[in-house]
Amino acid sequence: MKRREFLGSLAATAAAPAPRKPNIVFIVLDDHGYGDFGCYGQKLIRTPNVDSVARAGLRFTDCYAGGAVCAPSRASLMTGLHQGHAPIRANAGTIPLLASDVTVAQVLKQAGYATGGFGKWGLGDARTDGIPTRHGFDRFFGYLHQIHAHSYYPDFLWDNQDKHVLRGNANGAGSDYSADIIAQRSFDFLKANRDRPFFLYACYTLPHAKFEIPDLAPYQDQPWTKGQKTYAAMITRADRYIGTILGMLNQYQLDNDTVVFITSDNGAHSGEEKGFEFFRSNGSLRGEKTQLYDGGIRVPMIVRWPGRVKPGAVSSLPWAFWDVMPTMAELAGAKAPAGIDGISVVPELTGRRQTPHDYLYWESDQFDRARNDLNPARLSQAVRMGDWKALRLKPGAPVELYNLRQDPGESKNVAAANPQVVSRIEAILKSARTAPRPHNTGTFDWAK
Repeated sequence: MKRREFLGSLAATAAAPAPRKPNIVFIVLDDHGYGDFGCYGQKLIRTPNVDSVARAGLRFTDCYAGGAVCAPSRASLMTGLHQGHAPIRANAGTIPLLASDVTVAQVLKQAGYATGGFGKWGLGDARTDGIPTRHGFDRFFGYLHQIHAHSYYPDFLWDNQDKHVLRGNANGAGSDYSADIIAQRSFDFLKANRDRPFFLYACYTLPHAKFEIPDLAPYQDQPWTKGQKTYAAMITRADRYIGTILGMLNQYQLDNDTVVFITSDNGAHSGEEKGFEFFRSNGSLRGEKTQLYDGGIRVPMIVRWPGRVKPGAVSSLPWAFWDVMPTMAELAGAKAPAGIDGISVVPELTGRRQTPHDYLYWESDQFDRARNDLNPARLSQAVRMGDWKALRLKPGAPVELYNLRQDPGESKNVAAANPQVVSRIEAILKSARTAPRPHNTGTFDWAK
């Protein structure tokens, strides 16, 4: 090559723009069971958009939420800390993240991302250090307090730090369906930030109770109970939101530049009013929301990234919500905070060999209203170590042990036959946790 040609080639290389960092869309449904998507075995509820993501991406069979209820699970998701170390370990409703707590949104914002959260936050009420805009989110629209999120026809929602009044719901009129309004704000965020890297945290409230919806389509003519129709319609409505996001990514030619995650914050809860048994919401898993059996904590997880994630792939890698922060940090070319419990699963996403955790740990710290704090006598714990899953349902209780490969429904306690495994797990139960922060921060009226 002649010198002039070489210099011209070098100049062109130097002038080439740096590759765009991938957009990240992280969709978390609320109380959506492991078996509620068609791609996880659901036969009655229609989820065509989510199922299309599974065909085009990677479906995990052994992904776990951060906890068995809302706030602890989301705390682990945001901070990269499992429940033995996380700042919030119960649905107390009054404990916020502190200013010193670092979230995945802060990591991505520092890496140059536009950041938006839409739906239910649950990690800090108004006028505390725990609100989303003090933890890395440029935009937040939705509910701050989980109790506020129990109604789909509230008087108001939070728009950053301001109240957005829903005038259609005044005096119980109930015409402004919050889930639709929140979803539209998430679409607006995607549109407004399509020309730069963005993190869209779509923490939609569907299908959490109350079971409320403007119409029962497409199930209005099914010979089911009203509760069953409502629950199914809520899930299909959430699937339509996901379809809108996918359509926008395609419209703006962002498919190949965007990693899409779809999951749930914990397992589904039982109750015939919503058809728990009828729909087999948690599949063949034992337990439900609030419990540390897999029905309470194992969740769907689907990841799509065209050109990087193999379509139609299935992985049995055990991982959990505290792995989200380091995974997103690696995707963004950023550094996760030191001292977290998570590891990046980007190798598993992209077809490389993934080294799994030595173990996964959960605990359920029950908030005691009489004490206005956590009650250590009601602590339950769980560990997954390879194919072994162990639970201690209260302090001093014997350890239950299950082999998930042979018994995914946790029906046969094999602790007596495996004393060495039990001994190893008992050591983990002692060492995996630190004392939780006090949850007795007083009362707070989220409606004011």
